[in-house]
Amino acid sequence: MEKSQNTLPIGFFDSGVGGLSVLARFKKILPKENIIYFGDTVHLPYGNKTKEELIEYAKNILNFMKNKGVKAVVIACNTSSAQAYDTIKNLFSFPIYPIIQTCAKSVANSGISRIGVFATEATVKSGKYTEELKKCNPNIIVKEMASKNWVGIVEKNSKNLERDIKNIKTELEEMLSFKPEKIILGCTHYPFLMNEFEKYVSKDLFIDPSIIFADVIKQDLERNNLLNTSNSSAKEQFFVTSKPEDFVKNAEIFYKVQNQPILL
Repeated sequence: MEKSQNTLPIGFFDSGVGGLSVLARFKKILPKENIIYFGDTVHLPYGNKTKEELIEYAKNILNFMKNKGVKAVVIACNTSSAQAYDTIKNLFSFPIYPIIQTCAKSVANSGISRIGVFATEATVKSGKYTEELKKCNPNIIVKEMASKNWVGIVEKNSKNLERDIKNIKTELEEMLSFKPEKIILGCTHYPFLMNEFEKYVSKDLFIDPSIIFADVIKQDLERNNLLNTSNSSAKEQFFVTSKPEDFVKNAEIFYKVQNQPILL
């Protein structure tokens, strides 16, 4: 791998700002990497879209990333990982990293026998977490639950509204009745509800996939000699499909967006 290729950017995409939680973790451990982030905000939320729609969105975004000359793409979105990854994974020459498949393998090998998963409706309908967890541990017992309004609560930062607090509490209580040893927060937005979760249960119960995900990506980039070893300042570019001002505002709890997003 030529050094010039090592300095190429890594692409990240999600339906909105939630994927910035993955980017934030990634930049903590790999600060030298150049980044392109794509927020498909015009189609937010992904959780209520069909599989066909999600595959089409992913293809379009990956073609955009290809034209930008990325060396790899991170699917920083559980819904796209569940519904689109298997279809698009071999269509491009660069590595594509899916958050569900990566996280599930690590969790399934950790000795946990009973696990809950909070995710979007599309992710739960796919059954992808259960499928991937059972690939590595056929005896693991999994309960996947769709949290229909949580993405909107985070995106709008409305978690202090009475109706939203009630919604979070009700769905969490249903999951706790399953008696899980751990709960995967299977949407990149959900870790930002941790302050609400902690009112009812210890945060140690939850698994934030972005932490596992970033570490695995780093190891793979190292193994394939793709790490950026340049001493130049890392560059970041942000692209959105609608309302760049809202993106910057909503991103504040996830990541400090330094550059004005480019509207596509």
